[in-house]
Amino acid sequence: MNAILSKKYQLITLLRQIRQEANLTQLQLAVKIGHTQSFISKYENGDKGLDLIELELICGAAGISLLKFVERYLES
Repeated sequence: MNAILSKKYQLITLLRQIRQEANLTQLQLAVKIGHTQSFISKYENGDKGLDLIELELICGAAGISLLKFVERYLES
């Protein structure tokens, strides 16, 4: 696996982890951020990228700051 795909996989894994740690289903998270469940599914499967604003919304809905998310990502 090349470095870019590896980092993408780490990001997807962390996004799923923070959702699960917040005890949220994909649907519950989607409702909290005003999107559909398929939106959540697509980025968790690597089919869609996120912009910084979307990432901040997701982090907030999952109860983690964007800074803490980035720290965890860099530690992985």
